[in-house]
This record gives sequence, C-alpha cells and structure tokens, in this order.
Amino acid sequence: MSEYPTLLSPLDLGFTTLRNRVVMGSMHTGLEDRARDLPKLAAYFAERARGGVGLIITGGYAPNRTGWLKPFSGKLTTASEARRHRPVTEAVHAEGGKIALQILHAGRYAYHPFSVSASAIKAPINPFTPRALSDRGVRAQIDAFVRCAALAREAGYDGVEIMGSEGYLINQFLAPRTNKRADRWGGSPENRRRMAVEIVRRTRAAVGPDFIIVYRLSMAELVEDGQTWDEITALGAEVEAAGATIINTGIGWHEARVPTIVTSVPRAAFTDVTRAFKPHVGIPVVATNRINMPQVAEEILASGGADLVSMARPMLADPDWVRKAEQNRADEINTCIACNQACLDHIFGNRRATCMVNPRAARETELVLAPARRAKRVAVVGAGPAGLSAAVTLAGRGHRVELFEAADHIGGQFDIARRIPGKEEFAETIRYYERQLDLTGVHVRLGVRATPADLTGFDEVVLATGVAPRVPDIPGIDHPSVLSYVDVVRHGAPVGARVAVIGAGGIGVDVSEYLTHAESPALDLAAWRAEWGVGPDGLVAPRPSASPRHVYLLQRKTSRIGAGLGKTTGWVHRAALKSKGVEQITGVNYERVDDDGLHITFGPKRENPRTLAVDTIVVCAGQESVRDLASQLGEIPVHLIGGADVAAELDAKRAIDQGTRLAAAL
Repeated sequence: MSEYPTLLSPLDLGFTTLRNRVVMGSMHTGLEDRARDLPKLAAYFAERARGGVGLIITGGYAPNRTGWLKPFSGKLTTASEARRHRPVTEAVHAEGGKIALQILHAGRYAYHPFSVSASAIKAPINPFTPRALSDRGVRAQIDAFVRCAALAREAGYDGVEIMGSEGYLINQFLAPRTNKRADRWGGSPENRRRMAVEIVRRTRAAVGPDFIIVYRLSMAELVEDGQTWDEITALGAEVEAAGATIINTGIGWHEARVPTIVTSVPRAAFTDVTRAFKPHVGIPVVATNRINMPQVAEEILASGGADLVSMARPMLADPDWVRKAEQNRADEINTCIACNQACLDHIFGNRRATCMVNPRAARETELVLAPARRAKRVAVVGAGPAGLSAAVTLAGRGHRVELFEAADHIGGQFDIARRIPGKEEFAETIRYYERQLDLTGVHVRLGVRATPADLTGFDEVVLATGVAPRVPDIPGIDHPSVLSYVDVVRHGAPVGARVAVIGAGGIGVDVSEYLTHAESPALDLAAWRAEWGVGPDGLVAPRPSASPRHVYLLQRKTSRIGAGLGKTTGWVHRAALKSKGVEQITGVNYERVDDDGLHITFGPKRENPRTLAVDTIVVCAGQESVRDLASQLGEIPVHLIGGADVAAELDAKRAIDQGTRLAAAL
C-alpha cells in the first residue's frame, strides 16, 4: 500500500491521462539557449521521466526576440527550431512521461534594450526601460504566443504552459502597477485581462482539443498595485472558459520584497492561496512553492487544496523523487533544501544551472557514475558535505569505502548550518547521507580521529577534513568574552545581551541571524508571515519579532555587508538583519579586546576610535584548511577535497561537486 495514494493517483484530463499528480515545474537550466545543448536537455528530462514524474514543464522559451530573457536565449519561432526539439520530446515519451513547453515572454524583465511591455515603466531590477506596445504590437505578441504553441505541438510536446505570472509580460498587462494604458488593453480589469484570455482562446483554437494548455496564473502578486483577489479569480474563470486545461499557481513578482522560494520560507507556505482559488474554477489546479517531500504533497492533495503539485528544484535534487515515493522510500530522497546556490544563482550569473546537493543535475551526459572497473579500498577522512558525497558515490560505484569522522556524528559544516534559523532544511541533507551510507555499505567510524596508522593498506585516501575557524591577530583575542562561531552555534556557548560579530561574510550573517532569534522558529508559517508582512489578501505591514540581543556586525571591507552572498538570497538576509536592528559597520580596524569591549577605528589612518561595550565577541573571520595528514601518508595516493583543499566561505556547493567528481573518476 502506498503512503501517498492521492499524490500517486492518475489524473484524467479527458483526452489524456497523467500517471500521477506530480508536475516537474519550469526551471531554466541554460541548456535551452543553444541548439547544441538539446541532447543534454533530452538526457536531463529523460532521467526525470524515468523517475516517474507525471508532467514535465520545460524552462521558458520566448515566442519572439523581444521576449528573450537575455540576448540569444531560448526561443521557439520556426519549424526548424521545432524539429530540433524532437529528441527532447521523444526521450521523455520513451520513458512514459509527458512534457509541456513553457512559453515565456520576459516583457520588461528582458535584459536587453529591445524589451517591450504594457507601458514604458522600467522594472526596479532591470536597467532597461521597455517600449510600450501599440495596439498592433499587442496583437503581434498574441500571434507570437499562438505560433509558438503550434510549433510546440509540431515538436512533439504534449502541451504548453503559458507564463502569465511572476511579473513577466502577461502579468505586466494584468496589473495596474505596470499597465497605465487607456485603450482596450488597459484601464478596467476586463481590459487588462484581455491579452491573457485572448492568448489562451486563440491557442486552443490553433492546437485543437487534445493538447494540454497550462496557464500559470499569478495568485499572490506580493507587490504594490497588483491585481486584487476578485480580479485574480475572475481571470481564472475567463482563462478556463477560453480553453485552459490546467491552472498552475504563480506566487510573487521577481521584484517583490517578500521571499517566496528560499530555504527560510516554510514548506507549502502559499498553498492556502491555491486552496482559496480552487472553488472558483472547474479545471485542475496546481499548488506550488516550497513543496519538497511526499508527505507535504500528499497532505495538500488529500485535503483538497489542489489537484496537482508542482516541484521544480526538488526534481533537480533527486530525479527519482516520484519512484522513491511510490516505493515508500521517502527517507532516501535527496531533498531540495531551497538554497538556490547552484540553480537560480547560476542562472542569474549566466551559468548553467545544476544543484548543490546533486551536481549531476543538467550534467547527466558529463558526470557519469559508471560501475568501477576495479574495486578499490578507499579511506575517506571527514564526514562533512565533501566527504559524504565522495564516500557514498565511491561506494555506489562498487569501491570498498571506510569513512572516518572525529566527531560522534556526521554532517560537518551542515551540522552548523542546520542550527541557523531559516536553514533547518539542511538537516534533510544529513538525513539523506545517513541513509545512503547505510544503503551503499560504507563502513562508518565515528569518534575516530584518523592517524597515518589507520590509513595504511588503503589504495586511495580522500582527505575531507574540512576547516578550522581562523583566529585573527587582534590584541586581547584570548579574552574570555571572545568565542568562535563553532562555540556559539554548535556547542551552545552562552552569549550576552550585547554582541559584536567580527566578520560579515556568509558565516557572520548566519551567526547574526542566529543571535537575533530568541529560539529557532522552526519555519513556523504564522511567524514567517508576520515577519514579512504577508496577509490573507496580500501585503500587510510587517511585524518582525524583537531581537533578544543588540548585535553589531562588522567587517574590514568598505563594501556593503552581504555583497558576496547569493544573488537570489542575499537580499533576504540583508532585509532580515535590518528588521532585527543589527547595526552593520564597515571599514573597521580591530584595535583590541579588553574588559571594556571591542575597540575599533576606521580607515587607513585609524581614525574615529570607538569602543563597542559588548558582553560577547563572536569571531567569524574566515577559516583555515585542516590537512595535516596529507604530508604524513607517504606513498599512499591522497586527494584533498572540500575545505581541506580550499578554505572558502564554507562552500558546500564546491565541496559536494568536488567529492562527487573525484568519486566518479577513481
């Protein structure tokens, strides 16, 4: 008996049936942008179809050049382009899956000077001001959507998703925020809806009755001057009448100042919106955003909150997500922890997307984990992210692996990360690796600090011994008030009411968030909504909880604190620190620590001396590699990975990728 009967039940759409209620949501990878990468895209989607996904939705394809997200990004505008998509659709169909192409027109989010929109209003996240479309121009854009859908059918797709959400072109026509028109495409709600409804109506006429049309509808704008709830539900009814098969939930605009998919957002945070919308239409509705485990998905569906669930990044993290759910093996799922580090941050940095916890995502043809030709005896020293990825991948390929860990538990720096408020999901990765160690037969030796004698007789040694906190050269750094971030976060050392945090990189920001919460909020939905000002009908005044401490966050650099954080998550951390009253000080010289507190000056001339009268000083001033063993192992081949190789800002993305790639090569 399945533990997830609703999730895994088929959905009859009348002309076709989806094998379950799982939609792999649209996730741009970068493979869409070059014809030469379509074979890689085919392999990527085929692996997810083989894993059991009911319906796959591609990354966004522009219906014309003005709709490009950036110059020369993916588009579908010609019959020759459609023919090149055939290997993609055929690969998915060969695995029993269905696939829809997402049609996405960027509108004013287009990162090029030829962008167009409802009105000539520049987006706050884009330097380019769009050109306002004429009436003829609007009709030409509708034509382009329809032509793109017809070409998708020629390419073998089972359907299309029309992107009407997240602040892209169609959404820009729908919202008063961006539509200041006085013609038939603007003004009244009915006029603002006209473009969206016409696209669906004419698409249905062009593709016929036996083709899936998913409409991605913005159900929570999370920006000022967005659509009202009555307008949203009216749009849903009109889109259904125009011929949509399914309505997918869209949450927020890209310029919204409310986080929607980062790890600090509670699971299924926006499913109440879908639940409220569902009675207004008679076609299937999809819930989305921060749904990452089968139990969560089953609860949404079984309670009637939606008919399907959409997950994009969870399918990057584990292509076998559905199959594992079918076989009641949810404890083996490599859970998406919503870090965004290798998916969205890569895309916004013009790099190919992948996944921090699964470096093979979108690299299936390149990072191949074939069985080992000769089983070796391999020692892995250190059970942090790098060592864990290496150990389970090596064992999965058939090597005999022994894992040494000085602590009495695995996890390394992830064991610290999971204790930070809003990063509780990192515990899922530790759980995943615990299960994989057992399944792959790795011999785990906890509480053992490996010595050269322990490592004799191995064919290969992988040193993943990580990092140690760097102790800065500051007079008085040995004062009793000074603690390392490890003392505070992992070991729970007492911290006073006034705290100075030395170092404002990723660790310093995390520690500041840790110190400004009375206790871990455990991703409580009500508290999160109050913190960010999310009410039942849209934005409300935020009501952040008070910090139990006054925190100073300091850095030597004169640049903005948090400038090096992820593109899609950094702003969330900076906003959280501001809401907690963290005093951020840059361009600091650390003069000394004594009983009066932390003494600082500013600039190269050490001017404007100031004493921070704090009870506790927490040092987050970088790390140093721990790799003493490397020089003690004689002729045994030694491989350094993770922090032992490079003592970066606890770069788990690099560590897991490095461990996986090394294991694939040995």
